Amino acid sequence: MDIQWEDKAANFDLVQRLLSNSKIPPESLIVLPELAFTGFSMQVSAVSANEPQMSEGFLSTMAKVHNSYVLAGIGRPGPEQRGRNEAVLIGPSGKVAGRYRKTHLFSPADEHRYYDAGSEAVILNWRGMRIAPIICYDLRFPELFRDALDLGAEMFVVIANWPAVREQHWTTLLRARAIENQAYVIGVNRCGSDPFFAYSGKSMAIAPDGTLLLEMGSEQGLGQVPIDFENCQEYRNQFPAVADRKRIPTFLLSADTRV
Repeated sequence: MDIQWEDKAANFDLVQRLLSNSKIPPESLIVLPELAFTGFSMQVSAVSANEPQMSEGFLSTMAKVHNSYVLAGIGRPGPEQRGRNEAVLIGPSGKVAGRYRKTHLFSPADEHRYYDAGSEAVILNWRGMRIAPIICYDLRFPELFRDALDLGAEMFVVIANWPAVREQHWTTLLRARAIENQAYVIGVNRCGSDPFFAYSGKSMAIAPDGTLLLEMGSEQGLGQVPIDFENCQEYRNQFPAVADRKRIPTFLLSADTRV
């Protein structure tokens, strides 16, 4: 998506048009970027106005119209006029099936001054597949992925407003997270520009063995990827790197320790 800056109505219309022009199989997982209806804005009043009812109401309609699951980034009001940067999953019935709050807030943009961070990985269910939502800057912190892996994650869905200036980091880290966790990784980024950054898109889908299943360009559009629900566990059984993982104990030595 080329997200229209702080214009929810325009972005609702954009998503509706993108989806209506595509044939979407029933019970698909439709994924939209981080803060999909406002862009990565620090104006919490604009992001959280009439939320979550406004955005979740729209997503509920889209889920029911397409008989599918929808995972999207939205803003919600928090305490003391702060916001919450979240990923919400809506099921085909139109009901909220779960949500995740961004754990690592992007300090270079002062996100931590305006939003409240989450504190834990979350596992959501898509047709029996265990998926872990991840939001943008979270991608740089492999510990969060390992926490989700311990909870049974088979797919990581990374939604983002990741700028073009760091595009190589985006593509490299997405592939690394798939390989090291032997899991599907779906990375959905925005394109276009906002008042601060240009965005190159590069939404990607990566298989548990690191195979690139889809790489989109910098233009707005919708990509579709078939998911083999058995592939994740089959690959982990075939090449058991996840099973061979060891937790290394950590020791803190005092300054006067003699070795």
